[in-house]
Amino acid sequence: MSGNAAANGSQKAAFAAVTVLFFAWGFITSLIDPLVAAVKGIFTLTTLEAQLSAFAFFIAYGFMSFPAAAIIGKVRAVPAILLALATMAAACLVMLTAANAASYPLVLAGLFMLAAGITVLQVAANPLAAALGKPEGSHFRLTLSQTFNSFGTFLGPALGAALFLKGVEVTEGTALTPEVRDAALAGIDRAYFWICGLLIVLFAFFFLNRKRIAAAAPPAQPTGGIGALLKEAFASRWALLGAAAIFVYVGAEVAIGTQMAFFLNAPHIWNVSLEQAGKAVSFYWLGAMIGRAIGTVLLARFPAARLLMLFSVIAAVLCAWILVVGGVSAGYVALSIGLFNSIMFPVIFTLTLERSSAGEEATSGLLCTGIIGGALIPALAGAVTDATGIVTSFVVPLACYLLLVLFAASAGKAPILRRASSESVH
Repeated sequence: MSGNAAANGSQKAAFAAVTVLFFAWGFITSLIDPLVAAVKGIFTLTTLEAQLSAFAFFIAYGFMSFPAAAIIGKVRAVPAILLALATMAAACLVMLTAANAASYPLVLAGLFMLAAGITVLQVAANPLAAALGKPEGSHFRLTLSQTFNSFGTFLGPALGAALFLKGVEVTEGTALTPEVRDAALAGIDRAYFWICGLLIVLFAFFFLNRKRIAAAAPPAQPTGGIGALLKEAFASRWALLGAAAIFVYVGAEVAIGTQMAFFLNAPHIWNVSLEQAGKAVSFYWLGAMIGRAIGTVLLARFPAARLLMLFSVIAAVLCAWILVVGGVSAGYVALSIGLFNSIMFPVIFTLTLERSSAGEEATSGLLCTGIIGGALIPALAGAVTDATGIVTSFVVPLACYLLLVLFAASAGKAPILRRASSESVH
């Protein structure tokens, strides 16, 4: 019994450490929202061109997910996490250089590098969080970790708006003064300087606690390399379906988040300054945090697939409201969508792990590859905005949520092959 108690205590400590990572990458990722608004003004871009910031960030998942899974399968999760944190700290230095050189291409390069490191964290930490405890609690644990991720995403836009968007406007007929442009670039510089410091502290924390976390983590097994992982993942129908669901979910969430400041800034919606609109984006992510906290309780009582279907239906209805009604109320409705995005990522992830015939490294790699939806779908929404207007762009996330309804319905009928557990995570 004492051995079991010690093992349980070690798993809880390891889970707490992994949850810190969820907070960190949530905070860093959510800075993309005010950054998209800032670069549009700083570099005089179209909405589609500004969305290249989100594209550069999220496309890294397409390039790095399977290499990350191969690395984790070979060296285990903790060394991979240390490598990821070092990569992210180096990416912040690129962002500092970009801000000082006022170079948009360097901004894009830094964002890609930053996301490459986050990809390794995602592939390592999501199944790890699901595995560190009793198998039947996997949905609960991953959703709890994602709640802390949402706390990071709540703080990021508010800080980013204060640093990046003071005095910045992008409505037609406005122009940035050199002083405002320089202040926005200095804000970007300061933000990524402190993020670099945070990453160095996290690196030191994980390095000092590497033995405790490694002892609690499931043992690694050889994956056979990237080619073997790809073959295994693409042979599983549910791994493919899960990746498609992640693609449309992340695409919808990011498309709404990155355009929210433009949406609230619009004269026919709230007609507030871009800085005020950027700060209001925090409430979109606050809704996700609250929803994940509530979802943690609901998932202990109701089937995960049923909750995913309900939340997807509500999100689709809210998008339809914005399209049909518009006006001031549409701003509040758009912010409330975050509440119903809340449980989608962790539930899609664990539903897929349970139903996939592929191993968890292969499945996790393909699921994280699906995050490239955050690169492609916001670009589509940006193109729709440039062509027809910001309100009409909500047809894009509406279609995404309807597809998630179909995924949830299918998952509810599909047999469970395994529970996400410490035995099943390699």
